[in-house]
Amino acid sequence: MTKGEKTTIASVVTLVSIGTICWIAATVVVIAVGAMAKIIWTCIVGAILGLIGIRYSIRRNKRDAI
Repeated sequence: MTKGEKTTIASVVTLVSIGTICWIAATVVVIAVGAMAKIIWTCIVGAILGLIGIRYSIRRNKRDAI
């Protein structure tokens, strides 16, 4: 990475958190609407992957900081 391309952990975690919140909101909406199970599971898996992404980003930052 060059000087200008360096990202901070706060910006990465913020971005992944916003995506995760969107997946959680989508899950609530599709459950309220009564969508097919396939769509509900897609939203649930998206939220879970977002949580994994947050955890991974934080752990990666700690590992690189050593």
